Amino acid sequence: MGGRVHLLLIAVLIITFFSLPSPASAARYASIIVDEKSGAVLHAVNPDWRVYPASLTKMMTLYLVFEQLKSGKVKLNTRLKVSRRAAKQPKSKIYVKRGSTITVQQGIRALVTKSANDVATVIAEGLGGTEEKFARLMTIRARQLGMSRTTFKNASGLPDKQQITTARDMARLSIALRRDFPKYFKYFTTKEFSYRGRTHGNHNKLLRRLPGTDGIKTGYIRDSGFNIAVSVNYKRRRLIGAVFGGKSGNKRDTHAITLFRRVFNMLDEMDKSDRNRFIAEKSGKLPVSLAGLTAAQIANRKAAIEREEAEKKVPRHWSVQVGAFDRFTPAHLAASRASRIAPTLKRSRISVKSSSARGKRIYRARLVGLIEANAREACKVLKRRNITCLVIREENSVSQGDQ
Repeated sequence: MGGRVHLLLIAVLIITFFSLPSPASAARYASIIVDEKSGAVLHAVNPDWRVYPASLTKMMTLYLVFEQLKSGKVKLNTRLKVSRRAAKQPKSKIYVKRGSTITVQQGIRALVTKSANDVATVIAEGLGGTEEKFARLMTIRARQLGMSRTTFKNASGLPDKQQITTARDMARLSIALRRDFPKYFKYFTTKEFSYRGRTHGNHNKLLRRLPGTDGIKTGYIRDSGFNIAVSVNYKRRRLIGAVFGGKSGNKRDTHAITLFRRVFNMLDEMDKSDRNRFIAEKSGKLPVSLAGLTAAQIANRKAAIEREEAEKKVPRHWSVQVGAFDRFTPAHLAASRASRIAPTLKRSRISVKSSSARGKRIYRARLVGLIEANAREACKVLKRRNITCLVIREENSVSQGDQ
């Protein structure tokens, strides 16, 4: 009897163990896409959540390498010695031998393509004395770059509970790498790297799957899931994205591509609306001539003008709210996009008002100065485009502009 109970307990424990979510599936999801030049946030989900950087850590390792190359402290052919500790680092690795040496350029290519943990330690020890000292330098530089929520404890991204970052901070680092080291940023396009007769392909598959991609880095540990930082050129814009918490490398890549394509579509809509508005403004918005029109067309034109004049006399105390956000920039962007989509919002003005709710700052994006009919019609149009909106009667009769 006792043996059966013992076996039953073992079976329950096995079932319980395998029914628990894996660390990768429990990883926190976060993502962001920003316009490099303007800094505008074009997409964001949990951008300031603390997450584990995994091998995106090596982006900061490379930042310090590029810094020393630029200052002349090291050269691409400078040789770095492999310590016993470096050689024993777990994979991913290129299996450098204890006592051997590699050049700085070999180290850069090994980090970009294979994301080699052994090489990350070689670089940290070669440039910082010890990996611990090098990690402190990484954190100091992160703070100077505005990465206020990032702390580094090693040069590779191997698991450490105190090594944390955010999607927004990694986007900042991606921007800084290209801005500060345009000469060396090209290494992130490296397709493959050969070492001791073995060729290692780049883990960043978006270099092939998403046109315009020219970097930057992938990463994975169980506690973080599959991560990626991406740099993409799109119609004279450079977009920087970061995605954390993917369930697999392929799912992460597919999701990142979906996010970028949504942003591409949004930017195309905005560009089209801007062109149409520019043409209208350049033409002076002159009324259509009545010459050559039929009597019915003249009557319709006159009726439209009368309606337009009548509308001017109607109190404009209504607004359309298109969302509440945790930052001013995405709120303003959402209102600007809505004004381009719904024709009846063309005469509205953007208002972003901030307030506190449950200890958090909230920014409400609204299009103000509307008559009720135009506000309701605009909301119908926006909802057809899957944009959530609310029609609101403003208590203050004076419409507010940008705030």
